[in-house]
Amino acid sequence: MIDPQAGATLAADSPALAPELDPLQAHFQEGIAPDEIEQVFHLKRAQPMLSAFTALFHGTQDGVLVRLLVLRELAGDTATSAFSRADINQKLAYLIPESLETVLNRLRSHGLLAWDAPAAVYRITPLARNVLSALETLLALGKPEDDDAEMGFLLSQVAGAQAVGGVTVDQLKHLLGRLIELTEEFRDAIASGSEFRLRTSQAKWHMACDWVEKGSVILRAITSDERADSATHRAAQAIGRAQSALLNMQGMFSRALNQIERQRVHLGQSGLSTTDVKRWLLAHDDLASLAADAIDRPVTPLFGTPAEMIDVAETELLAERVISTGPKGLPSGQDAPLTINDNPAMMVELNDWINKLADFANLGNFPEFSDVGPRKVQLHESLLPASFALASYRASLLPLLGDASEASLQGATADLARLPLTFEARDEMIALDDPEVAAMSIATLSINLDLPSDGTPNE
Repeated sequence: MIDPQAGATLAADSPALAPELDPLQAHFQEGIAPDEIEQVFHLKRAQPMLSAFTALFHGTQDGVLVRLLVLRELAGDTATSAFSRADINQKLAYLIPESLETVLNRLRSHGLLAWDAPAAVYRITPLARNVLSALETLLALGKPEDDDAEMGFLLSQVAGAQAVGGVTVDQLKHLLGRLIELTEEFRDAIASGSEFRLRTSQAKWHMACDWVEKGSVILRAITSDERADSATHRAAQAIGRAQSALLNMQGMFSRALNQIERQRVHLGQSGLSTTDVKRWLLAHDDLASLAADAIDRPVTPLFGTPAEMIDVAETELLAERVISTGPKGLPSGQDAPLTINDNPAMMVELNDWINKLADFANLGNFPEFSDVGPRKVQLHESLLPASFALASYRASLLPLLGDASEASLQGATADLARLPLTFEARDEMIALDDPEVAAMSIATLSINLDLPSDGTPNE
């Protein structure tokens, strides 16, 4: 038999034997001592704190919930700092005595609860309050899988550490790593060319920019702090560069969405596009239910295997063909069927729409606009009254306003792009009292005073 205490003493007296007796050594390569790793030193120094987290989170999820419940109930009572066993039994009467006894013994054995023997009471230790404070900060920000909560928690840690003068390089590196991950995620979304993925990433980008604005104040305080070392300054500067790269992605999102808008395919003259169809399909959880009562009988698939193909080929090759003796000349010609081309009607609508916008841009021919009249008009006032198809067709042309690449071309749409108008849209809807259109996005058309009527910039 070997006495563990004697083994520990032998390891302390014989440093050459210490690595062999250290259980941590089994996880490292031969010839490398764990104490030579800097992170191992920092983690060993925080062993009491790590033991507290082990006491709370080791085991089943139900056990973790019960331990956190007991500790939060006791720490949340600010009326007293000591609890007798009778007080605990009364406060946690909804737990069975066996489970409560097991949790109290575990918390006390790991230093989260202190037992005052002379007074026969339990007390919450400072270590337990530090652990609960860290957990409350994370839980208060939302769901763990929420990206907004992740950024908020990382930034709150940096802000809190900076407020007490103890911000560390590791905390800054965590925030920097998250910013780099978001930038790469947004670049992948832009490269994908998917409109739905682009709009989802753009919404997440707006939330990230809110945190960037708050983090800029903290970074300025860190870089101007004379007590911070060079490593902290370098990490803060790297975060600033990552924030700049993140903010510069607004133009990339706009160009990608404008490109998709130009390539949008409309279904005839209905005003609907393939994006509208896809959005409508995504709104249904069960797409198979759309086919209910649409097919009288199930479709019977037919499969052709190589064996059947050979049989058919042999039959065709061996079959006796009847040679036709009829006339072999070319058939007589027939007149091509007449078709109705809708393009001229659509061009008339486009020209009328361009003339109406040009009148508004010149502030000349509208009776409701005078020389001192309004220079901005609501979108629904300019699109309506019109049928749903015509209003949708007009709305689909508005993103071309101010498009430099389209304005450099020839044609009606190029004339539209060169108009000195600005189209501004918002992510909100307004209800309308119109027989054709029930609601429309809130947007405005305003005159761009920086451009002349031909759409070329002023010198």
